[in-house]
Amino acid sequence: MTSTARKAPWTLARSAQAAIAAAAVADAFRAVAVRDHYLHPTDASLHRSGLISMIFLYVSAPAIVLFLVWLARSRRNAQELSPQASLPSRGWTIGAWFIPVVNFFVPRRFVRDIGRATSASWAPKRDTTLVNLWWIAWITHALVIMVAGRAAPGSTAFLMVAEALMLAAAVLLGLVIERITALQGAALSATVRVAPLAQA
Repeated sequence: MTSTARKAPWTLARSAQAAIAAAAVADAFRAVAVRDHYLHPTDASLHRSGLISMIFLYVSAPAIVLFLVWLARSRRNAQELSPQASLPSRGWTIGAWFIPVVNFFVPRRFVRDIGRATSASWAPKRDTTLVNLWWIAWITHALVIMVAGRAAPGSTAFLMVAEALMLAAAVLLGLVIERITALQGAALSATVRVAPLAQA
């Protein structure tokens, strides 16, 4: 039986969702300010873009920390709910995000596996698709930023696409956090271990 002392990380989930939303909005303002300075460089535009970029860093750092703490807590809960499930260690769950190339593929699988180990109610089509859509938006945003920086710096079209993808990724990640946390809340309240699901 699962310990009733263990709770779904709702406080972390809500904090991470709010911080991620704030970071996405701050990124939009940062991108516009940087573009304006690139197109019309003045001391005032330099100061403005620098200030907004600093604010973005101050907002995004807590968002990253809160999300990773939520993810680590969710992994621990999923492991308790499905002891036989193949889940990464806590260190690897966090570390994979910071390893070049690896961070383009592995974290998505970790989030999916945590969701699947959490509950038999994890819907392979709906829930895995949600994770995949979030990841596609996030990775595509990063790729658009890279291409724009080299091929068309200051492009309004690239800016709009990149920020639309950033906002979409933030919304989708918020939904992923909501779904996994809700499933854990239900599973932990039931105090019944969930059998690990077979890998797709």
